[in-house]
Amino acid sequence: MTLHLVKLCVGVESVDQLRGYIEQRQILALSQGLSAEQIHTTRMVPTRIDELLDGGSLYWVIKGNVQVRQKLIDIRVHKDDAGKKSCDLVMEPFLHQTHFQPRRPFQGWRYLKASDAPLDVGGPMLDGDQLAEMPEGMRRELQELCLI
Repeated sequence: MTLHLVKLCVGVESVDQLRGYIEQRQILALSQGLSAEQIHTTRMVPTRIDELLDGGSLYWVIKGNVQVRQKLIDIRVHKDDAGKKSCDLVMEPFLHQTHFQPRRPFQGWRYLKASDAPLDVGGPMLDGDQLAEMPEGMRRELQELCLI
């Protein structure tokens, strides 16, 4: 059964800013002859790795709302010299915008059941391209008014 992670995107103000960071990291990695993999390192290691890699994504909370997700490709567990574990969350470098889902601040990451995950932008309400092109502030207001 598919399982997801949700994490705060600390220091990021918008989806466009996150997209810019991803692009910058890819350009830098390629210019140095490194892999362009999109990696986020976290100190805590998930225990449900098989479920996460069965189609799971990392959902990013930006400005108090889940707004975007990245599909998980791999989870690589590491141990330092002191035996302390950490892991690399390897993700697609593409962002999939989701409908806003409010989240209170929390530390680290949390599991997110597939049934509780926000839907990707698109679907019966508006065409996905229309919503993706809509200014973020306008989209937030329309969702708060339950119009989309």
